[in-house]
Amino acid sequence: MTGTTTLDIVGDRRIEGPFAADWASLKAGYRVPDWYRDAKFGLWAHWGPQCVPEAGDWYARHMYIQGTPQYEHHVRHYGHPADVGFIEIQRQWQAENWDPDDLLGLYKAAGARYFVAMANHHDNFDAWDSRWHPWNSTRIGPKRDIIGTWAERARAHGLRFGVSNHSAHAWHWFQTAYGYDPEGPRAGERYDAFRLGRNDGTETWWEGLDPQEVYAGAVMPMPDGITDAKEAQAWHEAHDRVWDETPPLANPIFVRNWFRRCKDLIDRYDPDLIYFDNFDLPLGQAGLDIAAHFYNRSIATRGALDVVLNTKELAEHRQGALVEDVERGFRSSIVPDVWQTDTCIGEWHYKREIFERKAYMRADAVVHRLCDVVAKNGNLLLSIPMR
Repeated sequence: MTGTTTLDIVGDRRIEGPFAADWASLKAGYRVPDWYRDAKFGLWAHWGPQCVPEAGDWYARHMYIQGTPQYEHHVRHYGHPADVGFIEIQRQWQAENWDPDDLLGLYKAAGARYFVAMANHHDNFDAWDSRWHPWNSTRIGPKRDIIGTWAERARAHGLRFGVSNHSAHAWHWFQTAYGYDPEGPRAGERYDAFRLGRNDGTETWWEGLDPQEVYAGAVMPMPDGITDAKEAQAWHEAHDRVWDETPPLANPIFVRNWFRRCKDLIDRYDPDLIYFDNFDLPLGQAGLDIAAHFYNRSIATRGALDVVLNTKELAEHRQGALVEDVERGFRSSIVPDVWQTDTCIGEWHYKREIFERKAYMRADAVVHRLCDVVAKNGNLLLSIPMR
């Protein structure tokens, strides 16, 4: 490990320490903490506003793509996405029946050693008292600090506490909200994100908020002139669906804000683990800055490097700088480095149709998977869908 950190990309000072914000330093100095090596099994609450429609994964993206099941569901139950956008779904996430103590007691009894709560998803909504992002659960929806409550109660139950952060892809994933129907009676009419700004909130429930902050800005909206739904779907797949871990040059404000939000999450809730839904550290140097801050902060506040950082499918020359995660995957043999697989008994976001068909992964399949993963030096992080 070499060097000390100075100023990060936003002018907020990171905690100084032995880790510099580069891959060589992270790899040279990181060691997996014993608590994580021994944990073997964690449970995950992959829960947020996209669970409200009970229509499965990626609802906030696909509700804006004509012809998808989510689009049809949205039109049928809520209205046209030009009139009723995803911000209205965020408002409906109330968490009125949430009992974290009951759930965490159940998770502990099931054998979990660590618990992970989703802090935000690609829908760009923060489930905590977010200093840098007003579209959060203390102002909208539950009007509660979801992450803060999870953290307090998980630790009260003797569980290590982690957070998952999926927001780095919001800048391209949410571009569908700037599109339009290519066919039908409202063909060519842009969806809500394209037309709504801060000034449009006067005398609405979101007065004072700017929808562009949650929809992430129109950096690549679907171009005018597409008149076929399949052509529109193909355009989205080829453009805003592309999974790119580099920072968007056209949207530096998004990168700056992502860093600030992530640092706030670390400093406020002191997680033992952060899971990034990324195939590299997110957003170039911003992700490296966060990793260095996370590691150095652990040393400064705990007296030891006691934290875990997950990303998916690391390149070989970056192995060891953090803990690799394999989404819904396995290893073919025992590997020397501790790793993790994350999976779900259904879809990541609650889908009522799976529940009604009784199509969740069977308990014996979960046990077999856990045995296989642990035998190959891994941990299993299992998501149980929440409404």
